[in-house]
Amino acid sequence: MLSTLFRPLPVLLNMSRKNISLARMSSKTKSAYETLSVSVPKEFVYHVMLNRPDKLNAMNRTMWLEIQKCFEELDEDENCRVIVLSGAGKLFTAGLDFRDLMEMAPAFAAQEDVARKAKLIRKFIVTYQNSVTSLEICKKPVLAAVHSACVGGGINIITAADIRYCTKDAWFQVKEVDLGMAADVGILQRLPKVIGSDSLARELCYTEVLDIAEQISKKSPVAIQGTKYSIVYGRDHSVQEGLDQMAIWNQLMMQSEDFAQATMGQISKEPNVNFSKL
Repeated sequence: MLSTLFRPLPVLLNMSRKNISLARMSSKTKSAYETLSVSVPKEFVYHVMLNRPDKLNAMNRTMWLEIQKCFEELDEDENCRVIVLSGAGKLFTAGLDFRDLMEMAPAFAAQEDVARKAKLIRKFIVTYQNSVTSLEICKKPVLAAVHSACVGGGINIITAADIRYCTKDAWFQVKEVDLGMAADVGILQRLPKVIGSDSLARELCYTEVLDIAEQISKKSPVAIQGTKYSIVYGRDHSVQEGLDQMAIWNQLMMQSEDFAQATMGQISKEPNVNFSKL
């Protein structure tokens, strides 16, 4: 459904099921990153590729940090005039790397005091927010090229780009609600503006199936209510104000049992969690 709102451009992106990608056009590698590939397919055109194909380009902490570093560097590079962002391998990105998230869990659990735990969570949220925003504040035009799946954090990234292109087989999923949390990295602030439809943005953020009411009722009430609050707040506030608001909101809500239960459900492939009333 969302794919119809993104521009298909087969001339630029011949990245169908044949796995033909922009990487084959890349003639010169400019920088070495652990999770990204940066090359120059044409003069003044830089190609940034999410480069964890063996992990379906799942976004771990290293990737989030490298995205910000990369776009800050390209912002200052006088040889760069335009940037294309794509994903290596079978799909654009599978979203957040759950294994990476679980590795960070002990640091959160070590803080018993609510205020100190909230401060640590807020720092974590703001780091990821800044990574996404680096695309938006980059002075060079950023063109996102999406093929196949674009999940969770991937949508956060492409909504911060200037233009989005996709192949016919591209599909999109807002995943945060299934983790028992409201999205806090930018999608709730940017998606309604990108697609120009507040009601459609709500549908996409709440659930992707037709039986909306029943499906919403099965999601975490903490996540659903937080999502609605953020979308309404974003109507008459700037993107940055919305990001600040969500960092404050989720530094508390990510301590809820809903977040822990939903995350474990996703990792164990048992997403049907019975959430407590709120």
